[in-house]
Amino acid sequence: METTQDRQDDETRDTLMMFGGMALMLLGAGMIMTSPIIRKMMGGLNFGNLLQTAAPDLERYLKLKAM
Repeated sequence: METTQDRQDDETRDTLMMFGGMALMLLGAGMIMTSPIIRKMMGGLNFGNLLQTAAPDLERYLKLKAM
């Protein structure tokens, strides 16, 4: 039989694993962005234009999800 302490330990472990995973993703993104080749490629992107293009698709997705 699982006790309350065991459940709290499981929740604590899950939380630590989640934050550890997020930290690794952030570290990986930072490592990728430090590459000069990637910086040049990302420098040519216009994020404002990309968001305007994606907005109608996102709205459509949210409407479908709400159904």
